[in-house]
Amino acid sequence: MMKESTSSITPYFLTTPIYYVNGDPHLGHAYTSVAADVIARFLRNDGRKLFFATGTDEHGQKVQKSAEAAGIETKEFVDVNSAKFLRLVNILNCSHNDFIRTTDSRHKDAVSFLWNKLVEKGQIYLGAYEGWYSIRDEAFYSETELIDGKAPTGADVEWVKEESYFFRLSEWTKPLLDFYEENPDFLGPSGRRNEVISFVSQEGGLRDLSVSRTTFTWGVPVPHDPKHVVYVWLDALANYLSVLGYPNEQSENFSRFWPPDLHIVGKDILRFHAVYWLAFLLAAGLPPPKRVFAHGWWTKDGEKMSKSLGNVLDPVALIDKYGVDYVRYYLSAEIPFGNDGDFSIENFISRINSNLANDFGNLAQRALVFVYKNCDGKVPAHGEFTTDDLDILRAATDAFDIARGHVERQEIHKLCECAIHVARLGNKYIDTHAPWTLKKTDVGRMCTVLYVLVEVIRKTAILLEPVMPTACARLLDLLGVEGHLRTFASAADRIPVGTAIREPSPVFPKIDTKPKPSPASTVL
Repeated sequence: MMKESTSSITPYFLTTPIYYVNGDPHLGHAYTSVAADVIARFLRNDGRKLFFATGTDEHGQKVQKSAEAAGIETKEFVDVNSAKFLRLVNILNCSHNDFIRTTDSRHKDAVSFLWNKLVEKGQIYLGAYEGWYSIRDEAFYSETELIDGKAPTGADVEWVKEESYFFRLSEWTKPLLDFYEENPDFLGPSGRRNEVISFVSQEGGLRDLSVSRTTFTWGVPVPHDPKHVVYVWLDALANYLSVLGYPNEQSENFSRFWPPDLHIVGKDILRFHAVYWLAFLLAAGLPPPKRVFAHGWWTKDGEKMSKSLGNVLDPVALIDKYGVDYVRYYLSAEIPFGNDGDFSIENFISRINSNLANDFGNLAQRALVFVYKNCDGKVPAHGEFTTDDLDILRAATDAFDIARGHVERQEIHKLCECAIHVARLGNKYIDTHAPWTLKKTDVGRMCTVLYVLVEVIRKTAILLEPVMPTACARLLDLLGVEGHLRTFASAADRIPVGTAIREPSPVFPKIDTKPKPSPASTVL
């Protein structure tokens, strides 16, 4: 029996990282956005009041240099590139509540207020920085972190010596370690926890962090000392505050949704969120996020994606060719969320054809065509349910509780597995009970079997709607399912007998892998 969500009335704040605008969007950005959107849609369908934020990070030396290289003004450069990221999340059919830009005045105000708050708390002081800095990573590295003279990420570093404001990060070594100990679910997946603890507990503890720069101007000016600009990561991380209306802590969104329930980030920026951001918030007296989840990276055909190799995947081109729902499903289902994954067109086609065309699509088309042709285009009346009928109906209903547990742990791939498992049960059921045979021997039993199949298809479509909102809505439209029967709360309900269905057409067509003959070789 499906349980009522015990947390449905609690507001939920979910974020992606804000994307850096020095280049074009790629598959990794699409991956993060889709994952967050799947969780957002799932929780909303489960009755949760949710705020989903995304946006762009537009300040820093790297952006300024990229604009100079392009020969255009920096503001024009970030406007053009930010629009590309907004276009991508819209093409991906993301249901975000707000798209924050760090060049927004509301954001700059929040950064300045947070800076002053940290100053008031005695957490920022003026000094001089001397050490290794990576422009590409917008990060400072110690001598011991360098590998063959480069940052751990492979980025070039340069020796920087300049006046700088510092955040007293060294004071937060023990408080951070205590926080991780007291909040074991703060970091996910589990393997990331040791990585962060190891960094914080390094020999000698954390060092104070340089939080301003004077060698460039593209950023938020430091209050009362405008020759400095705020370090891009202190600036960027504050987006999670500004998007909710900070510094007005009484604003509707901030008072309702802060602190964040979940930050979804790439594993390359985990340190900034799990160490620096946490320390900034604790130092400012603000409640910290409840969980930070760092996902892995995608390679292409076994190789790291890079412009030099010419193998960077354009998610928009992929969507143009295969459709947004197929791309969303593949990104959600192909690899355990948190692991690294390898993209290949062969794997993409195999996943779509196997799970969607063969498993779910085949079930829906077989059953609905049979109902449409043999039941006057309406959901048939059913007789008494057999043990087999009740077992599959129960499995379809119970799948919602199972899926809820997966999503709470950010196991998005298992949400997909859970739904496809129900579809496979449906295929086994239709083969076992053979309504085409019952049509000749027991019409009443045939109608009961078809009713059960319609219910299984309805529930599977509702379960997969967060992953494939357009395709699943279309399937529910074919079934004539009204809005109140499309929520998770309706999973224990039944579709009314006599509901009119539309003439079925394939919702999940198979991707044709056969090469098409060229015009010259076509036989006339």
